[in-house]
Amino acid sequence: MHERLAPAEAPVWLDGYLGWLATQRRAAALTLENYRRDLLRLQALADGREPACLTAAEIRRFVGRLHAEGLGGRSIARCLSAWRGLYRWLIRHHGLKHNPVDGIRAPKSPATLPRVLSPDQAKALLDPPADSLLEIRDLAMFELFYSSGLRLSELAGLALDDAHDLQGGMVTVRGKRGKTRAVPVGGKAVEAVCQWLEVRGQLPAGSPTLFVTRTGGVMSPGAIRSRLALRASTVGLGVHVHPHMLRHSFASHVLQSSGDLRAVQELLGHASIRTTQIYTHLDFQHLARIYDAAHPRARKAPK
Repeated sequence: MHERLAPAEAPVWLDGYLGWLATQRRAAALTLENYRRDLLRLQALADGREPACLTAAEIRRFVGRLHAEGLGGRSIARCLSAWRGLYRWLIRHHGLKHNPVDGIRAPKSPATLPRVLSPDQAKALLDPPADSLLEIRDLAMFELFYSSGLRLSELAGLALDDAHDLQGGMVTVRGKRGKTRAVPVGGKAVEAVCQWLEVRGQLPAGSPTLFVTRTGGVMSPGAIRSRLALRASTVGLGVHVHPHMLRHSFASHVLQSSGDLRAVQELLGHASIRTTQIYTHLDFQHLARIYDAAHPRARKAPK
């Protein structure tokens, strides 16, 4: 008979693993939030039973349930990754003998390319001037997103000290697992961030982060997402814009102009160039559109 966890006991293994990820693997806050959600999903599917009691057959059944509920292959793969990591931690630190998630794969999903803004859309989003202190802050954030291809967690975590070489066109960011890298900052972004630094002191002293709320607190990822969506709506862009779309747009536009995939990998902070290669497909789509529009033999003959 499987042993069941009382509700008060459930967080013991969950918080223990997340604490280990935070301290030993230096996982970002957003990563920890995603892991917590996926591990709570495992707990719900297991109906409160300890992870040590679960079998591979049950994990496969959980995957089937998630798929039947409409969860996509990528999301299920992320769940399996979180679950697999939990079991590896239990094996290493708590004497568990086997990992029931090993060898289990998520259903395949149709390949989808990331959505990007066109250069004209990026211009329409960023060109309108800021009319208030908070809009000055927002414009600085979004210019920096697009100029340097930052992750949302990287931008939210920027400290004032990270912008010490801003006039030199560089900013220091902390990526996944605490890795730091220096990234170039374009002239428009330098101008926008400098304008924000001139007025930042008008807000209450609080967080040492570069971007702060009206009360001086840390800008949460959710707040940044909301402000970006508001900006896109206010300027009448006509499409929903999220922070990662600016990162995708940065990568796609730099690759279109330079053709240097390895440089784009370094700028994005990707550990593997395979992750960066998706942008070659976007670049090909761009070239195909140019070809279709420009080549006299590519256009269909009129009927």
